[in-house]
Amino acid sequence: MSVSNLSSTEAVQKIRDLTEAASVCLFATALDRQPIAVRPMGIQQVDEEGNLWFFSNKFSDKNEHITANSKVQLFFSNKNDYEFLTIYGDAMIIVDREKAESLWTPIAKTWFHEGADDPELTLICVRPLDAYYWDTKSNKIVSLLKIAAGAILGKTLDDGVEGKIKI
Repeated sequence: MSVSNLSSTEAVQKIRDLTEAASVCLFATALDRQPIAVRPMGIQQVDEEGNLWFFSNKFSDKNEHITANSKVQLFFSNKNDYEFLTIYGDAMIIVDREKAESLWTPIAKTWFHEGADDPELTLICVRPLDAYYWDTKSNKIVSLLKIAAGAILGKTLDDGVEGKIKI
């Protein structure tokens, strides 16, 4: 697997590409406790600075955890293309109706019945502090063929790229 570290605009674009492909992440809080708390969360946006935005209920455990310890870990997986991303970051709970309206999608009404003006709606903004990705160079079929050939030949056939993401 080759290494390609990314920074700046290239890093933000890689985060956007991988999060859009995965669309849902495992969002871990309470990192200072055992076991950590993990739940699936749909991402709303990756902004120009690389911050990740989520909707959350102000009475949720995750908001309580973030208030106690703002450090979070996000795990994204796009199994169709063998792409993976992990982000360690600092989370902030924000109440901003204008931002909520700009991020609003009809599916969010499942959790926030009053729409973007729901009094229980908060935003979580995660500022990445450390990130790492794994990606394949080829499509899924080529990757599977290389894995199978590698198993038969008894050697690794390089098909991946990985690297640190610095924003």
